[in-house]
Amino acid sequence: MNLRLQGKRALVTGSTAGIGFAIASVLAAEGASVIVSGRTQERVDKAIKSLREINQGAGVTGFAGDLGRREVVDKLTANVDSVDILINNLGIFDQKPFTDIPDEEWIRFYEVNVLSGVRLSRFYLPRMLKRNWGRIVFISSEAAVNTSAEAIHYGVTKTAQLALARGLAAMTAGTNVTVNSVLPGPTNSEGVHNYVVELARARGAETTVVEKELFQTVWPTSLLRRFATPEEIASLVVYLCSPLAVATNGAALRADGGVVRSIL
Repeated sequence: MNLRLQGKRALVTGSTAGIGFAIASVLAAEGASVIVSGRTQERVDKAIKSLREINQGAGVTGFAGDLGRREVVDKLTANVDSVDILINNLGIFDQKPFTDIPDEEWIRFYEVNVLSGVRLSRFYLPRMLKRNWGRIVFISSEAAVNTSAEAIHYGVTKTAQLALARGLAAMTAGTNVTVNSVLPGPTNSEGVHNYVVELARARGAETTVVEKELFQTVWPTSLLRRFATPEEIASLVVYLCSPLAVATNGAALRADGGVVRSIL
């Protein structure tokens, strides 16, 4: 399918690996020019090289820095004055008992998972509205509606993204700008892959056995019964970026493999 993204300029935060990298790759394959971002120049350069190898002739550039910091966002926006597509994918995750999470860690999770998207959207959304075209997508998580006791601070930030996206969408009424969020479920990202490999090594078991057991114990409601691939998440995200998806606005779309049992 031609998603009509030729000539569009996209910024994908947290895109040197995992879901962000997959989104950047599909956008590039659809003809968009893509700005990838990561915390280090080394990872950004590696991602750019890989994307150019996967998508011959793709227009890919990069930005290195911690976008959870206001001054780094200011540096990015000073160099990139407008984009047609903004994917707020940057995020951090950790598991820790609620009573062991200090204020500083709560603040850091909000800075990275929420305020990075706030700051970038505050800069780019008015420009999209002025041009009467644009797409903003927040990559949330099934944890936004299915928060676990082991990662409450993470779940709270992911819920905040849903409210943020819906509120921003209200600003786009009557325009060709949309703001949506996507809720991935268990996905075979870089961090998850490494976790499963380490768990399998510690137990002396095959990774396939460990994955099967995780879906029996941690995600028993999953209908997919396996980790989604980053590319399977990216296909939904990139569709939302298309002119074909203009009727989808202010929505929170689940790509959770059926983990969440509610129908809404």
